Amino acid sequence: MGGCFSKPKPVEVKVELSLLEKEKEVDGLSPNGKASPFADCRPNGALGHGSDDDSTPLPLYHKPRDYVEASVCHVKDLENGQMREVDLGSGRALLIKQHGEFSAMAHKCSHYGAPLVKGVLSKGHVRCPWHGACFDIATGDLEDFPGLDSLPTFQVRVEKDKVIIRANKQALQSQKRSKPMARCSAVINSSTGFSHVLIIGSGPAGLVCAETLRQEGFTDRIVMCTMDRHPPYDRPKLSKSLESTAEQLRLRSMDFLQDHDIELLTEKEAVAIDVKTHSVTFEDGLRMEYRKLFIATGSTPKPMVYKGKDVRNVFHLRTPDDANSVARLANNKNAVIVGTSYVGMEVAAALTDKAHSVSIIGIETVPFKKALGEKVGKAIMKLFEVNRVKFYMLNEVSEMIGHHGELKEVVLKSGKVLRADVCVIGAGSIPATGFLKQSGIHMDSRGFITVNKMMQTNADGVFAGGDVVVFPFPPRNNKKVNIPVWQMAHVHGRVAALSMMGRAADIKTVPYFWSAMFGKTIRYAGYGDGFDDVIIQGDLDELRFVAFYTRSEEVVAVASMNYDPIVSRVAEVLGSGKTIKKRDVEMLARLGKTGDISWLIDKGSQ
Repeated sequence: MGGCFSKPKPVEVKVELSLLEKEKEVDGLSPNGKASPFADCRPNGALGHGSDDDSTPLPLYHKPRDYVEASVCHVKDLENGQMREVDLGSGRALLIKQHGEFSAMAHKCSHYGAPLVKGVLSKGHVRCPWHGACFDIATGDLEDFPGLDSLPTFQVRVEKDKVIIRANKQALQSQKRSKPMARCSAVINSSTGFSHVLIIGSGPAGLVCAETLRQEGFTDRIVMCTMDRHPPYDRPKLSKSLESTAEQLRLRSMDFLQDHDIELLTEKEAVAIDVKTHSVTFEDGLRMEYRKLFIATGSTPKPMVYKGKDVRNVFHLRTPDDANSVARLANNKNAVIVGTSYVGMEVAAALTDKAHSVSIIGIETVPFKKALGEKVGKAIMKLFEVNRVKFYMLNEVSEMIGHHGELKEVVLKSGKVLRADVCVIGAGSIPATGFLKQSGIHMDSRGFITVNKMMQTNADGVFAGGDVVVFPFPPRNNKKVNIPVWQMAHVHGRVAALSMMGRAADIKTVPYFWSAMFGKTIRYAGYGDGFDDVIIQGDLDELRFVAFYTRSEEVVAVASMNYDPIVSRVAEVLGSGKTIKKRDVEMLARLGKTGDISWLIDKGSQ
């Protein structure tokens, strides 16, 4: 494993390209270069690799020009546990050597395109250095989230000590593939008020639930309902890229959903559920019956008490339309952000090069104190101040004052008056479960739906996942917790889908979160709620650091800036069920071995 993190010696690679002289019906070699007894098979049962919007398998018979072959290195150029990005002429691939065998796959993560060569290789999979997604090196299958697509894999063989990769050109260009999905076999009128599976919410939990059902061979009707007017989109990007359109942010197109018989009903707000009649009523009067129901309604902004709620240009960032409006209204104007949540802080950072002024109002002494600790919070606060953002901490909004109905001033409880042309409220959220109060579905005192490890509620046939649930979390002795992160919602959707089909699946993932501000990214893995100490390695002033969060004598979470892939490495160790001791981290801090992750390699052995 050491070779994965040590910088390999530069090797001059002579790329030799060739098109096969004889047409081959199928690849007869397995990824490790040996003859395969399953030569007619492709990963995931597909016969080829489609584009990101088309998972239709390629024809069994390919023309020679569809493929490229390249000699990419000498057999001794890679040690066990090493990866290298190689050029095949028509595109690049990731070459991997593990346990003496070579394999090759797409070199970019299917989520945001991170270079996997900078990730973590362990136990037959590669973990993305940016956001922790995992891919099986033999099949390219997505093993852990975030993201929706798997990766294409390529044939590898060794001839006269040369490593040769044979790859489909289309797969090299797309760098991703969708798993094959079943189609709906039932003949159903779209106006029929019944669905075998009804999903409320089109975020990652709902979308992954629907896709997993189809991937696992489910052939009955699936209907997904959303309050949004857009198809599923990448909500974490809203606060980071305010000018991105719904089209640019979309996760799946309407064509993709239609091609896989996933019906999407937009602008549908559920107002009541009757668990006795297995039915859901929507605000427009539509009533749908279900056999299985998945609730993934996410969160809603936490209510705030202040005067002037009828003033315009005050936003909760919920949709691409909200984000676009904020960007437009803030241009050369005064922007005020209420709250130091990740969303609020990201919006503030995004507006600094657009707005005349940006002010942040927060109730704590420093941003992120509860989540990241005071020292890290102060370092991030300093980054904002350097970029001309003004903070008004230990403060709250008293009144929004408008002129002709449009926002002009924000009055604080301290009496301070801030000029404001646009305001974004990012002061936290609550679960969007108000419509369930009379349903009989069990919720805790905060309004979170309680589920078991299979994402089942107390009501027959009703499942829930994402930000709306508390679920048993194995690393905390199955204590029921709420972990409102994008990646975890994907996991819930998959577990719920498998549970609906009678296939139990444990939640083994490690929560993984990221936030981007001023071109710098905070990465975070683990569950640090209730941490009692923070051990910091590196330089907080330079924003190049690693922060280990501990409870008692164990590391429960890690955050970093500019120290990839340490967060993914820690996620790999924690995900394997191993522990990282506080004393080990403290010792390295004393020795000044900042960012040295060699000691973690043995923790998560191959």
